[in-house]
Amino acid sequence: MKLVMLGSGTSTGVPRIGGEDGTGDWGDCDPNEPRNRRTRVSILVESDEGRRLLVDTSSDCRAQLLANRINRIDAVFWTHDHADHCHGIDDLRVLRYGRGGPIPAYASTETVRRLRQRFGYVFAGQDGYPTICSLETLDRLRIVAGFGVEWCQMQHGPGETTGFRFDADGKSIAYATDFSEISEEMVDLYSGVDILVSDCLRRDPHPTHAHLDMALELAERSGCGTLVLSHLDKSMDYQTLVDEVPEGVVVGYDGLELRA
Repeated sequence: MKLVMLGSGTSTGVPRIGGEDGTGDWGDCDPNEPRNRRTRVSILVESDEGRRLLVDTSSDCRAQLLANRINRIDAVFWTHDHADHCHGIDDLRVLRYGRGGPIPAYASTETVRRLRQRFGYVFAGQDGYPTICSLETLDRLRIVAGFGVEWCQMQHGPGETTGFRFDADGKSIAYATDFSEISEEMVDLYSGVDILVSDCLRRDPHPTHAHLDMALELAERSGCGTLVLSHLDKSMDYQTLVDEVPEGVVVGYDGLELRA
């Protein structure tokens, strides 16, 4: 299996809009380090047979797909409906072209309800335009495009987000973004995965996101092979973080590819 990190940044990206000269607020990140330039989080998982699952349609979806030469997907999953995770949804229109039917899409029951409410045309068509995605809940889902799929709900401050585990070819890749506490259900889901991509907003605790120590704790408790840090804000300079984290931890960046 292959992991492609399409985006690795927080909801505002790095750099943030602003800065004294308008070129961006880099915070503690070195603007001369390309791996500090972060778009909003999203990943793609690919099997040895070339089947592809997209997780989240970030606000930067079009640019991410072009940068990583992704011209086809077999299904899409959403972790939750926050803007940085779903507002690139219209970019799926082009991936619908040439298909015999809508792109299979999945999310938790509440996320399905919210997405249908906000993006009805995507899931029901409109004014002669075809349905882009066929959206279903995760309740009975077990296999998609040859991938085994498992999931759990995670606390995200006062709300919830969905964590995923994908298994294929005897390997496993898991995705845990936007969580604020570690549950036993999460530890069980991610137990022994080859690659775990984890929320890691900053070093200090945050009310709705994991911080560095929490991400490291999840990796230790789940016994994952490789931990990949994502959803990094402007306080998390790439090289500084690389020098800080223990062996077996990868600091994520846009365009990172890892094989399980």
